[in-house]
Amino acid sequence: MSDTEHPEVAAAPKPPFELGTGPGRVLVWFYGVFTVAAASRTIVEMARGFDRAPLAYTLSAVAALVYGFITYSLVRGGEKARRAALVCCAAELLGVLVVGAWTLADPAAFPDATVWSDFGMGYLFIPVILPVTGMIWLRRAKTVAV
Repeated sequence: MSDTEHPEVAAAPKPPFELGTGPGRVLVWFYGVFTVAAASRTIVEMARGFDRAPLAYTLSAVAALVYGFITYSLVRGGEKARRAALVCCAAELLGVLVVGAWTLADPAAFPDATVWSDFGMGYLFIPVILPVTGMIWLRRAKTVAV
């Protein structure tokens, strides 16, 4: 008997690929830690004096939001979440590259560092490595899910 003689076998939907499994768990962990770190840093910096470095503090808040959304998307799973996380990882990488270059070109613009300053040097360059790793995982997740 072939699969065509058993339509229930051929018609069974493929289970969705979970983004937060396997290496995705490590990404969820890192993004979760970076969400808490960036958000905590932003709250403390803004409470101590937002007017001292508003651009840096605002960028740290944006980083916290991006990290949080990517964490949520990885945990949620599904194709829509995968695509949204992929876009956010690309935006994160662009942010790290732009802010990193900007902090080197015009250090006076950033009296205080952001998460993305100097390409994430204060965080062992994880902010520049994380979105690349995330995009690789999310692209792989698409091929596995199809």
